[in-house]
Amino acid sequence: MVIACVIALAPVAAMASPQPVHAQHGMVVSVHELASRAGVEMLQAGGNAVDAAVATGFALAVVHPVAGNLGGGGFMLIRMAEGKAHFIDYREKAPAAAKPDMYLDAQGNVIEDASVIGYKSIAVPGSVAGMVYAEQKYGKLGLKRVMAPAIALAKDGYALSWSGAHDFHDKYLSEFPESRRVFQRDGNYYQPGEIFRQPDLARTLERIADKPDDFYRGDLARELAAAMQKGGGLITVADLADYEVKEREPVVGTYRGYEVISAPPPSSGGTVLIESLNILEGYDLAKMGDRSSESIHFTIEAFRRAFFDRAEFMGDPDFAKIPVAQLIDKKYASAWRDSIDANRASASKDLKRPAVFSELEQYAEAHPQPREYQEGQHTTHYSVVDAEGNAVGVTTTINDWFGSHVTADGLGFLLNDEMDDFSAKPGVPNSDGLIQGAANAIGPGKRPLSSMTPTIVARDGRPFLVLGSPGSSKIITTVANVLMGVIDYGMNIQEAVDAPRFHNQWMPDVLYVERWFSPDTVDDLQKMGYQVQIGLREGSDVGSYWSDAECIAVDAKTGERLGASDYRSNGKAMGY
Repeated sequence: MVIACVIALAPVAAMASPQPVHAQHGMVVSVHELASRAGVEMLQAGGNAVDAAVATGFALAVVHPVAGNLGGGGFMLIRMAEGKAHFIDYREKAPAAAKPDMYLDAQGNVIEDASVIGYKSIAVPGSVAGMVYAEQKYGKLGLKRVMAPAIALAKDGYALSWSGAHDFHDKYLSEFPESRRVFQRDGNYYQPGEIFRQPDLARTLERIADKPDDFYRGDLARELAAAMQKGGGLITVADLADYEVKEREPVVGTYRGYEVISAPPPSSGGTVLIESLNILEGYDLAKMGDRSSESIHFTIEAFRRAFFDRAEFMGDPDFAKIPVAQLIDKKYASAWRDSIDANRASASKDLKRPAVFSELEQYAEAHPQPREYQEGQHTTHYSVVDAEGNAVGVTTTINDWFGSHVTADGLGFLLNDEMDDFSAKPGVPNSDGLIQGAANAIGPGKRPLSSMTPTIVARDGRPFLVLGSPGSSKIITTVANVLMGVIDYGMNIQEAVDAPRFHNQWMPDVLYVERWFSPDTVDDLQKMGYQVQIGLREGSDVGSYWSDAECIAVDAKTGERLGASDYRSNGKAMGY
């Protein structure tokens, strides 16, 4: 059965071009051609990587409504050409009325879908604030200029692809009249090739471009809050006025002489990524060979241990002390390596944290470990490098596909269901199957834990890789897979993006592999004690692959920008 799956799907993998897109000056890579084009337009107009990133982000809110957004949040990682890195946190926040038990019934059990569908699942959106902040502080062209492509796309419309038209058939959109009107034309569904115009969204974008603070402290805020209250949501005018963007210090590590800059809490991504790489630095993966059972074994054991720590320690750093420095310390990684059997898979339930730092031991005693989880697919990522060498990686989300499925009345944009990323009940999986500890409990004003992992790798003081992906917990391992593909296995960036992926997240104790994995390798891993699941399974449906890595490399010799869009998503790398 495994062999049949691999043979049947091998031609799909072969369809991908093994070569990245080359450009001399600048590159933008996103999930949608029109969004990438908006970013390149800014670069050609004299803008920098931040201008291009903001233009791409607003364009994705128009042409990729399943994940691009005004009603969600995200993280932007910037590395300026001179080497200074900035991390902009515009993750959503829980409204003031949020309570730890708001998704539990009278018996203390989690109410199904309460944190996923509808008005009560919506957290205070941060995307508008974050993109405006980035443009005003680090951009060159000004907000009106960088928003112009998005406004034109919303006003004039764009031709729907087959998948774009098909996505609008989502059954939950039809449960909310405004979503049904905007995206389903009240049941007269859009067909592939039809022009999809969004006049309400165009007006909202024009209002933001003209007066950006209006979204949080003006008429737009009042209209949004009224729509939320009408639907039974928790967000108020005061919640919107209280929202603030945070600049945080990126998490920084090294891997085989490369500098790795990534996302700090409230994202778990950078910490888990660097902890995993620190463990792997002690092994000669290149000698073992790409996708050999031996190299996969050691990589999975590193993932397993880093995700074990994720479940216990990660949360909002404004509300809980997160021991990042200890978790990414190379001495800690060395101690973890001592627990890895070279020939056998570890049992996740039996992991014991090495006693290197007393702070970790004390924290662990106060926070009992949860025991299960599984995973889902959401979010979108895009990468930018400009002619000066400024680099930007952005991962943004409304959480589930179409978020809460609620469209703000008269404003034309969907709202997130980000409240599901909190621990509705510590130890119980959320919709993505992710378990968090008490540090990620629901609380007013808190930002939920994330796996988003925008990452920039530098070499000799210059940008080398810009990496990121959607995929919930698989975001982190996708970024690691691509990074190791280039650094350890000598792939070009397109080959690294296209290569079959593998994943483990501690619990459930499963090794996930994409469907075109070598059956011999799968067999070897099973003999080592791994429970292997091929593809993604949701009920009776089996997906062949996961994630959507939209990445850039910079050629050290020529300086060329090399764009790699993931063939799994039909995105687009564009440069000039």
